[in-house]
Parts: sequence; structure tokens; C-alpha cells
Amino acid sequence: MPDATASILLLGATGQVGHALRRTLAPLGRVHTPGRAAVDLTDLKSVREAVRELGPALIVNAAAYTDVDGAEEEPERAARINAEAPRVLAEAARDVGAWLVHYSTDYVFDGTKRAPYTEADAPNPINVYSRTKRDGEAAIQAVGGRHVILRTSWMYSRRRSNFVRTMLRLAAENDRLTVVDDQIGVPSWAGWCAEATASICERLLAEDDAALSGLYHLTGTGQTSWYGLARAVFAQFGHTDVTVEPVSSGEYETAAPRPAYTVLDSSRARAAFDLPAVPWTAQLARFRKRVRTADGERVARG
Repeated sequence: MPDATASILLLGATGQVGHALRRTLAPLGRVHTPGRAAVDLTDLKSVREAVRELGPALIVNAAAYTDVDGAEEEPERAARINAEAPRVLAEAARDVGAWLVHYSTDYVFDGTKRAPYTEADAPNPINVYSRTKRDGEAAIQAVGGRHVILRTSWMYSRRRSNFVRTMLRLAAENDRLTVVDDQIGVPSWAGWCAEATASICERLLAEDDAALSGLYHLTGTGQTSWYGLARAVFAQFGHTDVTVEPVSSGEYETAAPRPAYTVLDSSRARAAFDLPAVPWTAQLARFRKRVRTADGERVARG
């Protein structure tokens, strides 16, 4: 069993996955969640000092520059947060003997494959955001300390800006929507991702097996398009009066190109860490239940 007194440094604790990790990591040790004033990923010195002062057994980096279009306008900032900071974290983790768990993205692939991507497939980023995320992966791997890199995809939660929240907001304002149907991936609920990550971290802390170091894909099973996800969201939340029409990506102009197909094969992570295969549709159903429960508790409190 993990040492309940072990120190865990969680970065990005106000984000989608990070917020959920506060709860799921709590049974594994003392979770420290410094804010940006204490640890700013654009200030690499503050990153080094935070790790050195705490001396954690585990670092979980859930912080990132995630604005795909914004990265086209701020490439240096995106690189600082997504590539340089992970390198420094990996070096600092190595120096104090800590595990580093870091999140990456399905967008490191160019989307030209039409079968689920495995960890053996060569990345080929097609925008600034994905290039900086791939550079972060490579930097961590080059440092060579104990690390687990988790590629996730199409994240959603009740927090921050994400596709599911946007669809629910638009459904309340419109009776007809158009949604892209030629980009295919695997939607991931942040709550599920945090639970799976905690299971992985528990194993790392309990066994401290360097053979577990490496790159893994972490998503549910199945696949869909943004259009398919929108329809599933409206069905789950009772927006049956909203008409959703499929359109091509060419109908929407974006600063950054998106890959057309980024389904990840997560069988390696499931085998290595004994994780269950959870369909993306089941994650969405759990998310809906969590939202309604939270809303009900808020009403009850008045």
C-alpha cells in the first residue's frame, strides 16, 4: 500500500482534470496544490524551487496551455508551459527521486490514420499546440527519470471551457445547431480520467517499479464525432427539442488546423495498470448523473 504520509505535488489543480484529482489523489498521501502565485510554469525557477522544497514522492502535472487556437498567436508562451516546464519538472523529479505523471494529447497525431493510434505510432503534430505538447513528451523522455506520460483526448467536465459545456449552453439558447461531423475521437470525462490516474499513481507509489515508466494512452473505449457527441449530450440531458445538423470542418474557420482522426488505443495502459475498459458513453452517463446530483444538492441547500 502507498504511504499515506507521502507528499504529492499536484500542479494545475484548478483545471478540469486537476480539480478532480484533488479528490482522487487524497487517499494516497498529502496532496499539495500550490497556486500560480507560488508555482508559475512560465517561471522555471519557481518550478524547480517548489519541487526541491517539498521533496515529493509523486508529481502530477495537470497544468498546460490548452487553447489550441490561442497557441497560434502565443507560440512562445505555449512552448514555455507545454514543453520547457515539463522538462524542468522531469529534471527536478529525477533529482528528488519522485515519480512524474504528466498529461499529453491525442492531437500529437496528424489524423491521417483510420485505425486507433497506439503508443508505437509516430507523432506528427499539425499545429503549434500539438507541437509544444509533443516537445514536452520528448523532453520528459530525454531526461530519463521515472515518469508516466498519459495521452488523453476530448476532455470535458463542469469546469472551464469545453465542448460539452458549450453544447449545453447553446442548447438552452437555440433549437437548431450545426456541429462538425468529420473529426473523430474519444470523449473523456475528467472525473473518470482522475480516477484512472489515481489508480495508476497508487501502483507507482506502492511498487516503485521503474519498468512502469513510459508513455500510455488513457481514454475510454469507442469513438464518435463532435456531432455524435453533441447528439449524445442532448439525449442524456433531455434536450430532445434541439435539432443537430452535421457539417464538415470546412464550414468553420479556425486559426489552428485540427486532425481528422485521433482515436487512441488504450489497451497498453489497461494491461499495465489493471484498468477497466470504460466506454465513452458510460463516462458521459456518469457525468450527467454527477451534474444532476450536484445541482440537486445546491437547490436543497438553498
